[in-house]
This record gives sequence, structure tokens and C-alpha cells, in this order.
Amino acid sequence: MLKGLEVSEVRFSGLNDEHRIDAECYRKSFLQFEKAICAKKYTTVGDVARFLIGPFGSAFDTANYIENGKYRYVRGQDVKPFILKDDDCRYVPEADFNRLSKYALKENDVLVSVVGTLGNACIVEKKDLPAIFSCKSTVIRAEKINPIVLLAYLNCRYGRELLLRKEHGAIQKGLNLDDLKTLLIPVFDNDFQQKIASLVKSAHAKLAESKALYAQAEDTLLCELGLKDWQPGNEAVSIKKFSDFASSGRLDAEYYQSKYDELFKKLAHYNCKHLGDIVSVKKSVEPGSDSYKENGIPFIRVSDVNKYGIAETDLHLSAQEFNLKDLRPHKDTILFSKDGSIGIAYKCEKDLDAITSGALLHLSIKDTEVLPDYLTMVLNSIVVQLQAERDSNGAIIQHWKPDDIKRVIIPILPHETQNQIASLIQRSFALRAESSFLLDEAKANVEREIEN
Repeated sequence: MLKGLEVSEVRFSGLNDEHRIDAECYRKSFLQFEKAICAKKYTTVGDVARFLIGPFGSAFDTANYIENGKYRYVRGQDVKPFILKDDDCRYVPEADFNRLSKYALKENDVLVSVVGTLGNACIVEKKDLPAIFSCKSTVIRAEKINPIVLLAYLNCRYGRELLLRKEHGAIQKGLNLDDLKTLLIPVFDNDFQQKIASLVKSAHAKLAESKALYAQAEDTLLCELGLKDWQPGNEAVSIKKFSDFASSGRLDAEYYQSKYDELFKKLAHYNCKHLGDIVSVKKSVEPGSDSYKENGIPFIRVSDVNKYGIAETDLHLSAQEFNLKDLRPHKDTILFSKDGSIGIAYKCEKDLDAITSGALLHLSIKDTEVLPDYLTMVLNSIVVQLQAERDSNGAIIQHWKPDDIKRVIIPILPHETQNQIASLIQRSFALRAESSFLLDEAKANVEREIEN
């Protein structure tokens, strides 16, 4: 009768601290993980750390965000596994920072996301400060454990699963302070803690070096194009002929802003081609949310992609229904977003056994004069981002038409310069991969220590 069902038998005395009786809380994997922790010397996170909850949304008006500044505002979406995301940052005025200074972060604070995407844990580094954080994260300040070891535990299979076991809520899931305080954690000896801390510090150092190399490649590109530190003008008037309207098919004033003319005047000094002459463009599929599965072929959306890589996805498609091998991205295929967050480009480092959203175009190089790493960097640069802004201006949900994308102007620098830029990018990505390997090794060490 119960064949094929997962069943756990739990005594009333064995209910967790919250005396929850929902079946999801007593999955076999949760019980096995808890048993493994309890078989060793253990304590709770509340016994080795203290906590700080962020200010509620009403304490700060998000309209006060500023694009650049000294005082960072860390959102829940900035908290990623091990790493505090440092691109697309938000900042607050000094007055707001001083008013909310009791929520100021400190070096080696561990941030855990408690609303939205739950259970992500990262550590605050000196470069991230000064900053305050939002109520969508909780700060753990380690006192009786190395904060990096606590970080590794929260990101390993045992810590993350046992924390997610405590999630509550129906429509919007969440974690509360007691969920964090009562989380079980093994007592690790000092030698082991030093080993884990060394692995994570090395990983962070390699990631920092990777970012520096990538920034160097970006600087090289912009310097070669005369766009380094370029600030386009903001003249309120731009005079056009009727023939300009006829050729573009656009009548909106935003399309004819002077900054776009300035960009094209600069590009006119270089050998340029239309993107459609450099690459072949292939569209993917949009299966709809009804097709999403827990297992099967990974399904990659725009939100999963940035210029550095592809995040692990929880969404899958049926292997039988979507066995479309011609839609699998291959090595050197450039994924390029045309909907939502438009103009994001990522070059695949290997063949991917995955299906991408229809919002991601597949660009394949057909012009041997252009290197894929170089083209990817141009697509992510101000050169193409301004063209994306011009073509999609005025839309509530941004959409970039494939025909307009094919007409994008791409400057073609000498092959030697392209090679220089591509070399920096490849070294950057190699270091990023090494960093990821070391973080995986830190997690694996923690898991082996628990299992042994």
C-alpha cells in the first residue's frame, strides 16, 4: 500500500523544537542529517554567535538609492553562496547611513538570506564596507567559532538542508531568528577550522585576482576605442532630418538622443561590422511554467546568466518532451539576452546539457576575423549597452528585437589586440574556476568531517 512513498516514523518526543507536525519537516534526508550531527559533539549556532536583524523596509525609502557612493546598501538578492555579490550594487546617502548605523556591517559578518531565496550565506570582506543591510538578511557574528568555518558549514549539504528544513510560510517562504539560533552545528577542532579557513581565503584571493584581470580586459577594450572614462553629453535637443525617421521607423525622441550620435561618431574611426554579419543567430524555446519539473534537463533563464557564468538552476524540463539536441548550447556559443535584463552576454566554456529560455539568443561566430571572447566583452560593454538602451527605450518590460540586434554596430580591433583581451579573459575565468573548486573542497571537507 505504501510502496513508492517516502515514510518517516517519528515519536512525539522526537518532534523538533517548534513541535512541527507537517510531514515535510520529517523527510528522511533531514532526519539522517540530524542523526549524523547528533552522533558527534555538537552545539547550536545560537551558542557560538550573536545575531543582528536588518531594518524593516519602512525604515528606509528605496527611492533614496543612488547609483554610486561610499555607503553600500546590501539587499537580500546580493547574498550568494560564499560570496557577497559586488556588481549592480546599491548605495545610500551618508545621512541615511548615519541614521541606520546600528545596522552597519563589520568585516567577517556572515549574512544569511531569510526572505525570498532562503539559506544563502556569504561573508563580508573589508572591500564591501562601509555598508548597511536590509531586513531580508540576518547577520551572524561568530564568537566561539571561526566565521569562515561557520560560513562553510552553512553552505555545505548538512548545514544548508537542516536550515531549509526550518523554513515557514506558504506563499512567501521565510526563516526567523530562532530558525538560525537553533540550527545544529558540529564542534570542530582548531586544526580543522584553520584548514577550512585557509581553503576559503585562498578561494576569495583567486576570485579577487580573477576580477582584477577581467577589469584589466575591460579597460584595454575601452582605451583602444577611446571610451575610457568617456561621459556622453546630455544635450536636450537633437536635430534630425525626415529621412532619419524614415530609415529607422522610430518617431520617439528618446531614440535620437545626442549621446547615441556621439557613440557612433567615435566608432566611425574603427573597422566596424553589423553583429548579424559576424554571428549566426538561433532562437531557443519558451515552454511556459506549466512545463517546469523538479528533475530532467536543466532550464536556464535570463536571471540565471551574467557575464561571469551561469548559476545553478532549480528548474528542469522533461527529457522526453524537450530532447532538442540542436538547442543545447555548445562550446564558444554566446548566450545573449533579448528580454528583461537585455544585453547580457556569456560565452559557454564547454558544451552544456541544458535548454535555455527563449529570451536568450544563441550567437555562433561565423566571421573568423572576430574572437568569441573579444566579441563577448564588446557585447557587455558600453558600446552595445547604449545601443540596447536606444533600441528598447520606453518599454515597461524591455524587449530587444532580434532584427535590431543583428544591426548592432561592432568595432573590430586588430587581431593582436583581440588576442590580448581574450588572453586576459581566459586567465580570469581560469582563476574563477580554481576559486570555485576550492570552495567546493571546503564544503566537501566539512561534510567528510561530519560523516567520519
